[in-house]
Amino acid sequence: MTQLRSATRPSVATLPVLDSMRAVAAIAVLATHASFWGGAYGHRGYGTALARLDIGVAIFFVLSGFLLSRPWFEHHARRTTPPPVRVYLWRRLLRIVPVYLISAVAALTLLPGNQGASPATWVETLTLTNIYVDDQLPDGLTQMWSLATEVAFYVVLPGVMWLALSRRRDGAHSTSRLGVVVALLVVVNVAWLLNTAYGMKASGTMAALWLPSYLTWFAVGLVIAAAAVHLDTARDTDAAESSAVAQALRQMGRSPGVCWTAGIAIFAVAATPVAGPALLVAPGFGEALTKNVLYAVIAGLLILPGVFAEAEGRYAKSFSLPLLRHLGHISDGVFCVHLVVLELVARWRDMELFYGRTFELFVLTLAISLAVSELLYRLVERPVMRWKSVLDPRGSSNRPSTTPSPATTSS
Repeated sequence: MTQLRSATRPSVATLPVLDSMRAVAAIAVLATHASFWGGAYGHRGYGTALARLDIGVAIFFVLSGFLLSRPWFEHHARRTTPPPVRVYLWRRLLRIVPVYLISAVAALTLLPGNQGASPATWVETLTLTNIYVDDQLPDGLTQMWSLATEVAFYVVLPGVMWLALSRRRDGAHSTSRLGVVVALLVVVNVAWLLNTAYGMKASGTMAALWLPSYLTWFAVGLVIAAAAVHLDTARDTDAAESSAVAQALRQMGRSPGVCWTAGIAIFAVAATPVAGPALLVAPGFGEALTKNVLYAVIAGLLILPGVFAEAEGRYAKSFSLPLLRHLGHISDGVFCVHLVVLELVARWRDMELFYGRTFELFVLTLAISLAVSELLYRLVERPVMRWKSVLDPRGSSNRPSTTPSPATTSS
């Protein structure tokens, strides 16, 4: 069964295009922050498009939904037991905490705007709880709201998967309730957007950035993961039929050009006032909901080819180049350090806020962020991930798919 999967299409542990998509997401986030600092958001026409490069966060969230839920779907399909929750959370902790802590300490100590930060600010920052108790993040760490939201998703995911894939009392697997669970996530998302638009504006926290505001993005990843596993299982067992939804997603993913063209077209729609203001002004409920839905669709379209495109096709080969994959491997570092680097570069080059030189700022910030992230990857991330099986008595034998290479630890 494993040999069949390897011969036809890589397992989740070896989907190389998804590594490259992480690089796309991280660079998009860096670009939108450089554009903000340079004042490019205010330019008519392309300014809003640059602001919408925060679509990188949606790509990260859809990727997380896919990559983290797929092992549960695989174990469910094979009637095996997934790793204990403590093992799953331990691996998540190792994956994000070391580089984040280094970035947080750097921001709090190196940036003038954070001088005199209180002990409470240090504790909130190092524990990723700022968004729950304050209405702003420290300088150089304003992008970390999304990491705090990801952590919240890590915590609730086991419960979500239990709801979707729990067994009957007789021990047999029940029919998947994924559709109901996904619908519930979307309803909670919409209700939370409505609540933050009208009921929590003066809460003194960043409630609009909490996990409920982005459940739809994670749900898109869950749906793609379920479809991929369903199709694998149907093929491996020679099943005559498979889900119409899964077949439709596979058909779309096998046409990368169509997915990207549609994604870019929808992005153009999102780069209009229909998805809210480009500047840091709170959108109305309709604008926030529109942007939320458009970003979910765009991110899903960009991820589909990474899962379903033919491994020997031109698209998969192009996005599987070693350099692109390596950029994906160090993308977490780029995401974490780039705002600290950006502000230090701006001070070094005497670039005043909102006074242009956006391209220069982007190039220098990207180059230095990549260099710093490469060091973090080699000196911190890879060594730390060697501890990922410490709490797992079964080691790597509990994995239903092929054993991942060291490069796939970024996923």
